[in-house]
Amino acid sequence: MIKSLGIIFGCLLLGDVISGVLYLPIPGNVIGMLLLTLALTRHLVRLEDVKPTADLLVKNLALLFVPPGVGLILYFDLLQKEFVAIVISFLVSTFLVLAIVGYVQQKLEKE
Repeated sequence: MIKSLGIIFGCLLLGDVISGVLYLPIPGNVIGMLLLTLALTRHLVRLEDVKPTADLLVKNLALLFVPPGVGLILYFDLLQKEFVAIVISFLVSTFLVLAIVGYVQQKLEKE
């Protein structure tokens, strides 16, 4: 468990450092997740080494959404004022992602 925590948090820390040093517009946790994915696919890290902590985090994922949900309450008036714009951007971005992923998948299946 300690080893898997070290690997996951090490990737998170490395992603934060890379994001901060290179002034990237990508959050460090996303870079850390990409680094962990790369390490797993290149067999630099074995799945068994991170599975215990990953399973625990996924099992308790609902608890991790409580703070952002409570934070939304602070901006309830702004969300109410901009509701239409938020819903439209949500719908447009969702359909764009679906269309692009579908298009790319079809192109990849032809190869």
